[in-house]
Amino acid sequence: MDVVALAPLSGLGDWVRGRGLAVLLIVIGAVLLARLVTWVGGKVTSRIDASAGGGDALVRSEAAKHRHSLTQVLQWVAVVVIYTVATVTVLSTLGLPVTSLVAPATVLGVGLGFGAQRVVQDVLAGFFLITERQYGFGDVVSIAVVGGGDPAEGTVEDVTLRITRMRSINGEVVIIPNGQIVKVINLSRDWARAVIDVPVPASTDVSHVQDVLREVGEQAFADEQLARLLLDAPSVMGVTSLGLDEVNVRIVARTLPGKQFDVGRDLRSRIALAFRREGIVVRPQSPDDPVTSHDPREVSS
Repeated sequence: MDVVALAPLSGLGDWVRGRGLAVLLIVIGAVLLARLVTWVGGKVTSRIDASAGGGDALVRSEAAKHRHSLTQVLQWVAVVVIYTVATVTVLSTLGLPVTSLVAPATVLGVGLGFGAQRVVQDVLAGFFLITERQYGFGDVVSIAVVGGGDPAEGTVEDVTLRITRMRSINGEVVIIPNGQIVKVINLSRDWARAVIDVPVPASTDVSHVQDVLREVGEQAFADEQLARLLLDAPSVMGVTSLGLDEVNVRIVARTLPGKQFDVGRDLRSRIALAFRREGIVVRPQSPDDPVTSHDPREVSS
């Protein structure tokens, strides 16, 4: 009786020492390999970021942004492949014929295909988004989605084949499925432009206003700190609109990508101080009404 009772335990022990140990090693190996891929991907992206620039005034190049996004995608694909191969190997080790699962997997795949159309759409959209270099890690973008209201604006923190994760100016994390994106405005591609429209009363000497704005632009370009953000001296475009009581005089500045906001704020301050010194009065406005009628985020090339 004792021999008969110990027989199942002996068989279980043999299975644990044989197939069970093999399955355990496969699982541990897959987990370690996936962590190694993640670690290597983190090192590569860190090196890309370090080589792209270290200061606030320095902006990552387009090639660095693309390499960063591509590294994250390759890391994600490698992890998926590792776990897929590990699953198939475990099934084979347990004696389950993988070929016999083809038919059920086909039926399951068809069923999932109807329910996962949006996932496939997201992956395909993410593939073209990355290969076409529409935007990448560190870009400042404005994204409009299907059926959405106001576009989501912020800095891209992560781009995968399925989603884009960005952080808004208020610190909120916004996650957008790639398949739902209908329009992208890249505010930090190659170069950007700060546009400021200064409203002044119609009775003001416009030539004098333009001379003051040119002087402000020259002083800004001569400033050592601000000049690092400017590609050339700000230029006065002249009168852009006429009204019954006011005219708008525009000044524009080409900046490093993503730095149009900082440059725009600095130029507004300089314009306000210069107008006060020259005795130029802008149109009457409420305390909450800014000097400029254009947000520089609305204009970028």
